[in-house]
This record gives sequence, C-alpha cells and structure tokens, in this order.
Amino acid sequence: MDIDGSTVVMVTGGASGLGEATVRRFVGAGARVLVADRDATKGAALASELGATFALTDVTDAASVQSAIDAACALGALRVVVHCAGIGWASRTLAKDGSPHDLGVFEQVIRVNLLGTFGVLRLAAAAMAKGAPNADGERGVIVNTASVAAFDGQIGQAAYAASKAGVVGLTLPVARDLAAVGIRVCTIAPGTFDTPMLAMLPEPARAALAAGIPFPRRLGSPAEYAALAEHIARNAYLNGETIRLDGALRMPPK
Repeated sequence: MDIDGSTVVMVTGGASGLGEATVRRFVGAGARVLVADRDATKGAALASELGATFALTDVTDAASVQSAIDAACALGALRVVVHCAGIGWASRTLAKDGSPHDLGVFEQVIRVNLLGTFGVLRLAAAAMAKGAPNADGERGVIVNTASVAAFDGQIGQAAYAASKAGVVGLTLPVARDLAAVGIRVCTIAPGTFDTPMLAMLPEPARAALAAGIPFPRRLGSPAEYAALAEHIARNAYLNGETIRLDGALRMPPK
C-alpha cells in the first residue's frame, strides 16, 4: 500500500502512547490521518497540531465507531486502520483473601480489547471493501494491537492476556476472510513500551522492567511501534501475521 497525500489512515487510541506515535508517523509520511479517541482534549489538540482530523470515538459503541469511519471516509478512500485503543487490568483469579476475580471487570477488559478490536475491524473492512483496488488488487490494511501477554501472560493478567490472545487468534482467520476483497490484516504484539502508563512508575521500577529485556536493554519507544505499523502498511506480502515487538523479551510469571 502506497502512503501519500491521497492515503487516508485512521488510528484508534490515537491521542496518546502508541497511537499518538502512529498518528505522527503517518502524518509525516504525507497521509491524511483521522485521530479516533475518547479523550477529546488530547485528541483535538494533537489533530490541530499536526493538521489531522479528530473524531470522538468509543470503540465499544458501534455507532461511535461508524461515525469515526464515516469521518475518515469523508477525507478520501480509507486505506489503513491502526487499532491502538485498549485498557489494562491486573487482578488474580483468586485474591489473597480467597475472593474470586470480579467477573464484571473481566467482561469489561474483553469488551474493550477484544470486542472493540473486532468492532472497529469489521466496520473498517466494510468501508474499505467499497473502495477501488490498487494495481495489486489491494483495498486496505488493518493493523491490530495485541501484547506479549497473549503468549506470556503474568500472574494477575488473566483478563488482559485473554483479551489480547483473542486478538492474536482472530488475525489469521480474518485475513483469510478478507483476502477476497483485497484487505490485509496483521497484529503487532508489543512488549514493554515507554507509554504514559509506564511513565507514572518510579524510575527504579522502570529500570527493573528495562533490565529484563535481552536486547536492546531498554523500554520500547512508541516510535518503534509506529515504524512497524507503517512498514506493515507498505509491505504487501505481510498478511495474517502477528509480530512480536519486544527485544526478545519473554515475560516471567511475575
């Protein structure tokens, strides 16, 4: 997929962290970018700074997602969607006092991370399928975000790991589903990245996380995630694949 001034890219969770870096990357590449996020203040400010477009979006609400996709399509042919929206949670299946994991919390993590991913994917694919294919028959590219927790879930990550494993699990069948209309689907599974969530940790805790990464022995940069998302968009032979982006990290039990 060529990235140029006619390419429309939508980034969910685009107001901060991995999503913000992805927005900056695609704007820098010349694309028309729609920032989809539920944080109106940050999202609008980023869009204003970069000359992008902002759409207030809740990925768990189909009407909200469709509205964002419509806004993206108003900019031109929607060709790339990078889905970064998600939430984290830590809770053991049984707490130390013997109480069970809150089922409502488990459902919410699944709703945002897994159902939200598929909800964006299905509506984006429907919009892309209406577009004209390029010379290779390609109509669009969808990049989802999982986590190394999908493979190496730690103690307390039952909900989060399950949600991200679901994203990994849908990648190949959905890529096969959408092959008929020329839409590629890939997933990035990031390791430990220097995002706003980790920025709140004290420096000793951040250093300890970095020390567990084989090489390079540091936290990942959101710009590195964004670079991979752009490469996936450009590389027409990447399809149906989940790519770990983690410095060879394999997470220990805790």
